[in-house]
Amino acid sequence: MKKSLLTLIMAAAALSIQSCSHEDNDIKLSDYDEWRAENDQWLKEIQNRKNPDGSPYYRTLIPVWNPGAFVLIHYFNDRLETAGNLSPLYTSTVDVRYIGYNKNNEPFDSSTTINTTGTPGVARFRCNNVIQGWSIAMEDMRVGDTAEVVVPYNVGYGSSYSAAIKPYSNLRFNIRLVDIYRYEAAPY
Repeated sequence: MKKSLLTLIMAAAALSIQSCSHEDNDIKLSDYDEWRAENDQWLKEIQNRKNPDGSPYYRTLIPVWNPGAFVLIHYFNDRLETAGNLSPLYTSTVDVRYIGYNKNNEPFDSSTTINTTGTPGVARFRCNNVIQGWSIAMEDMRVGDTAEVVVPYNVGYGSSYSAAIKPYSNLRFNIRLVDIYRYEAAPY
């Protein structure tokens, strides 16, 4: 019994070592150290951005459910005009228009090609089924608000990567909260 357990452990270790080795075309996170440093610097610059009157351009949102996280938000509309409108909850389903950019201002995603609501260009999703940065921003927004949201990589896609987003990418989204789907519907 002990011998078979030891053999199993050794086989698992060998597989783990083999899976950790990288071929020349594999991506290693250490390849993105410079990109990460550039993103950290960009975020610091964005956090210090000021309006012409000297006030901060972005407001920092820190969720009560994760006090170590934050996003930066700047509203383009007069929030007095949306003061009486509904705000999504963490579990709400929202309809939004958006465009996402990386720090170099290159778009990587947009709702313009989405038609999940029957209205072209409007995406529908649950606030708790997206990156944490979106969840934080959505809870502050009201129906009709249009905002620029800066999402640090730790509440975005972190160290994961895809063809469109590099690891450690801080992201900027222009978002319009169009509606909250079935906000007043009775739960069944």
